[in-house]
Amino acid sequence: MSRRIPGSERTREGLRDLIEGRLSSETGRSELVRLATRLIIEEGLEAEVRDTLGRDYYEHGQAAGQGYRNGAREGRLKTAEGFIGYSAPQVSGTAEPFRSELRGHLKGHSEALEDLAIEMLARGLSVRDIEDAFKDETGRLLLSRTAVSQLGERLWADYQDFATRDLGEFDIVYLFIDGIAERIRPGQRREPVLAAWGFTSAGAKVLLHLMAGSKEDAETVSAFFQDMRSRGLGDPLLVVSDGAPGIIKAIETCFPRSERQRCLAHRMRNLAAKVPEDVCRTSRPASLPPIRRHPGPSPATWRTAWWPITRLISRARSPASWTTSRPASPT
Repeated sequence: MSRRIPGSERTREGLRDLIEGRLSSETGRSELVRLATRLIIEEGLEAEVRDTLGRDYYEHGQAAGQGYRNGAREGRLKTAEGFIGYSAPQVSGTAEPFRSELRGHLKGHSEALEDLAIEMLARGLSVRDIEDAFKDETGRLLLSRTAVSQLGERLWADYQDFATRDLGEFDIVYLFIDGIAERIRPGQRREPVLAAWGFTSAGAKVLLHLMAGSKEDAETVSAFFQDMRSRGLGDPLLVVSDGAPGIIKAIETCFPRSERQRCLAHRMRNLAAKVPEDVCRTSRPASLPPIRRHPGPSPATWRTAWWPITRLISRARSPASWTTSRPASPT
């Protein structure tokens, strides 16, 4: 008979599988935010039940009328990333019927939760961040301060495990670097976040590192790379980035044995933005449908575009040549 575990533990395992490349997803960023948001929701609901019952998941000794856990029910929250399902613990046997205040509070604060999820992955959460997320409109904290403190410790431990883990176990062949603008704190301006994804020789997609509040200058990006190098990241065959001069210089400094390529997705977006729509319509044969402007290529289109190029590079070089003996690129 399998042991019952809280919903947050199953979500935590799914998030870990996605980060480590054991769980494939066409939309890596969206799935990452969904799982991190789900983890925060489930941890908060479980903390609320601990406050109500006065004991943890496997602790016994309830007094009459104090109540007991009675399984879980699936809930859904509508967010910008789509509907997020979560496990809501149920309580029975209390003197008054248990009704989760926190669950009702979540419905109008999905954007703040997503921002909180990104902050958790990029630089970790503080107790104050959690308190601000779990206060109602009057400023009343919906969890006890002890529960908030315990929740903060759990989520901070998750961040530390991610930010300090050994990267030497991953045989990274392709490394993708990009700076993205994310809203780290609700109501504030978006901040730059450096993200590094890697593809292993087995084809697994691994989230290697995130750094919030960063600039795309050479010094900052070099520090970002050196952190990964200090945790065991080797020389990939190919490093892909946009055309930011600071990122390019940092790549050439920190990965002199690796080939560098301009991201084809960024090139396609730049070309689409520069070509007028009337030119797109008039320059194509009449037998073909008109070009529709699109914010960017789909993941499938991107893979189709860069895979033949990187495959030619991998055929041209043996693993030994690009990991140990290949001289630095003249560029």
